[in-house]
Amino acid sequence: MSALPTASVVICVYTEKRWFDIKAAVDSVAAQDVHPVETIVVVDHNDRLLERAEQEFGPRGVTVVANERTQGLSGARNTAVAVATGEVVVFLDDDAAARPGWLAALLAPYADPDVIGVGGIAHPKWPDGRPRTLPGATPADPDSTGELDWVVGCTYTGQPTERAEMRNLMGCNMSLRAEVFKRVGGFAEDMGRIGKNPLGCEETELCIRARQAYTADGRNPRILFEPTAAVDHRVSDDRVSWRYLLRRGWAEGISKAAVSKVVGTGDSLSAESSYTMKVLPRGVVREAKERNPAAAAAIVACFGVTAAGYVRGRLPGATAHVRLPAAGRNTPGA
Repeated sequence: MSALPTASVVICVYTEKRWFDIKAAVDSVAAQDVHPVETIVVVDHNDRLLERAEQEFGPRGVTVVANERTQGLSGARNTAVAVATGEVVVFLDDDAAARPGWLAALLAPYADPDVIGVGGIAHPKWPDGRPRTLPGATPADPDSTGELDWVVGCTYTGQPTERAEMRNLMGCNMSLRAEVFKRVGGFAEDMGRIGKNPLGCEETELCIRARQAYTADGRNPRILFEPTAAVDHRVSDDRVSWRYLLRRGWAEGISKAAVSKVVGTGDSLSAESSYTMKVLPRGVVREAKERNPAAAAAIVACFGVTAAGYVRGRLPGATAHVRLPAAGRNTPGA
């Protein structure tokens, strides 16, 4: 069996309100049977949290650094990439806890030299059971997926159930070869979350950009989904409301429009066509048959506001601020 590549695990944090989640994330990495060469906690422009993290995690050998780049998740990730020494950079959300065997499962596929990225499954950890705004076929099963679970950053119905190639990774549980950042640059800092701002898709944009660049070099890049690499992703109370569902859908549409601007419409929407034409209609029919009109309405409403957000984002000037980080110019560590 080939030796696993070395890994740097990155956890980006921004608020003390998630302190116990942050500790759980760090502890879950320390408990893995395969150990990373380093765990890096990046604090996003919060001096009080930085001091607290240094006091708590520093003595445990965790590297704690301040985000030295643009405020937000993309800037924090790029800060981590600049100091990471592992052959693979692994990203775990600050409100996610890795299950046993997670890191080994993420790293194993890198035995294939064509693999440039691997992501795992994210199980929602609900505050009080699956809500009607996020319907699923088996709501009593805590490990089941639902059609709209992407709204809370979790694996959703329509994604593979076995190891498979995919277009892009999910931010709460993903990894990329360190060489990817040297080849194509870091995360686009004009995209992504800042605090509770639900804009995103910076992972989608980076994965598409990386695949395009490697393909242009005559290589056969592969990005894989590995469901045995599992994390539990906590869902806060405010994310199971209708208000959040609609706000997140609108933001997703605008974010997808921004991605399409910089990488092309074909690549940016390649995974969405089957999802919208097959997965969502099946969900609506199922919920209607089970007499759950609120759940069926949630699917229709989320699709509608997401489509409206995309149309809004495609209007002239709507995403004019988005710029690509070029390798050698805005590359972390360059």
